[in-house]
Amino acid sequence: MSISRRNARRSVRILGVASASTALLLGLSSQALACNIRDFSAEALCTGDKGQIVVTDIDASQRTATVTVFLENHGADEKQVGEKEVTGAREGAKVAFDEDWKANATYRVHVKVPGLVDEDIKGNVTTPATACKKEESPSPTPPASESPAPTPSASAPAEDSATPSASESSAAGAVSEAPSNAPSAAIGDSNLAETGANSNTGLIAGVAGALVVVGGGAVYFGMRRRGAKSGS
Repeated sequence: MSISRRNARRSVRILGVASASTALLLGLSSQALACNIRDFSAEALCTGDKGQIVVTDIDASQRTATVTVFLENHGADEKQVGEKEVTGAREGAKVAFDEDWKANATYRVHVKVPGLVDEDIKGNVTTPATACKKEESPSPTPPASESPAPTPSASAPAEDSATPSASESSAAGAVSEAPSNAPSAAIGDSNLAETGANSNTGLIAGVAGALVVVGGGAVYFGMRRRGAKSGS
């Protein structure tokens, strides 16, 4: 069966359209899979009391990118914080830059992938209004206090309270040792008093007996005179 010239031209045209469509689809898919700046993001985080700028790469094509972080000051680069490489991953590959950032500071993050990307992450990175908190060191534990000395029991021996104090004993001794104010008798006088010698006791007893006799006689004679007067 012979093919006409018209049918051949039509077939070629159809193949050309199909090829162009295929190329267009392949181009669109390759562009969709190509690395671009939208695959990168950055944020300021705290790790304990340390600050970090963390960049995440979700490039599914797994291209290696060079990431550079700059501290900004009034729209100009103040210093370069660091530069590291990261290989993209669909689930997200991260690269961290240690930085003791201050509150409300601004950082510029530049990404470079040869032939594909050479620009900054849009919007830069602004740190939170509160800086990372310093960890407080634990206060030292005070040493265990020694056990207090045992308190004397209330039921102390009774003889302790009855025992005179040293001050009372010394006072008693002082009183006993103090000389007496009363005059002491002479040695000879004390001996005579004990034996009764050189005493007026006998004289006084004799005078008293005489007075008794005289009194008795006076009473007797008085009674007789009174009886004689009453008889006459």
